[in-house]
Amino acid sequence: MKRHVKWLLLALSFACLAGTAGCGSSEEVTADSFSTEEEVIPEEVEAEEPEEEEVEEVAPEGMYRSELTNEWISEDLKDQRPIAVMVDNEKTALPHYGLSQADIVYEMMNSTQNGQITRFMVLFKDYDSVRQIGSVRSVRPTNLMIAPEWNAIVCHDGGPFYINTFLANDYVDHFSGTFSRVDNGKPREFTEYILPGDMEDNFSNSSVDRNYNEYAPTEPHFEFASESNPVDLSGEAGSTACTLVDLPFPHNGSELNYDEASGTYLYSEYGSAHVDPGNNNQQLAFKNVILQKMSYNQLDNHGYMVWNCLATGMEGYYITNGQAIPITWSKISDTDRTIYYDMTGDEITINTGKTYIAFVADEVWDELVVQ
Repeated sequence: MKRHVKWLLLALSFACLAGTAGCGSSEEVTADSFSTEEEVIPEEVEAEEPEEEEVEEVAPEGMYRSELTNEWISEDLKDQRPIAVMVDNEKTALPHYGLSQADIVYEMMNSTQNGQITRFMVLFKDYDSVRQIGSVRSVRPTNLMIAPEWNAIVCHDGGPFYINTFLANDYVDHFSGTFSRVDNGKPREFTEYILPGDMEDNFSNSSVDRNYNEYAPTEPHFEFASESNPVDLSGEAGSTACTLVDLPFPHNGSELNYDEASGTYLYSEYGSAHVDPGNNNQQLAFKNVILQKMSYNQLDNHGYMVWNCLATGMEGYYITNGQAIPITWSKISDTDRTIYYDMTGDEITINTGKTYIAFVADEVWDELVVQ
């Protein structure tokens, strides 16, 4: 009897294994039913945010964005070349006229003598709207290597014989000593200015083209940020707060102080604010400040020199809106633009407005104050 029951129970067990469907399940049993692998649940993929569509900017009627500042100016000026005016920076030359209306202002040591005095090279696109520019002084080889990257016409009064080789280049156009004299009670070298009508007379009496020529830039000189989305350097590599730029220029003590109200850097020298009597005594103000570390060669015992402005991978700073970042800069030839790079190797983007550019000698670079 026990043996019979044992075989009966065994038979029932095999029946359940062979037909699980008959033991409380209606699903078909397969090998997969006994898989020990965990079920893989697809990960949730976050929906991508739609990219913001760029709104095409509509220019005000008869206006276009200046290639020097990105500001709106008359479309009548679009083809007009800028001028690059050499301006004396000896204290006797003060006050300067017209500099507050310049688009780009370069400052650099002009001589290794006289306390390493600096000189300005100032670029104007809409020069006919400025009542008085100057005083105008002599040019140096470096300026004739920088102005061509803007296709600018150099306005000066002579210079040392070192400039002759550079003036002979086809891509250099200039006017020398052909501007007005103003009786201001100063020695003659401080009395030459560009007054209304002077530029028109120069064009009429020369073959120099007022408009861009074959050496015109083939790409924008600067990458400008949108005015609605200005550059914010606070998140950039190496960024630091910067409300003061104290340049190691012993003769005149150039300094720029950040004015938060206007968002610009105000220029001072000789211990005073640099104001322009030709423009309601406005102080020179810049949205962008670029500092370039650079070596130079002295040409003789009289202090004449030339900056090594053709170089690659040199140090510098870009400063705007109360912040500064370290940069590098490169310039390949006289007609090639100087390009400024951030620490990732990308070309920097700058803000709309006027720009101050200073060449600082490598030997005093460590004396530069950016804080």
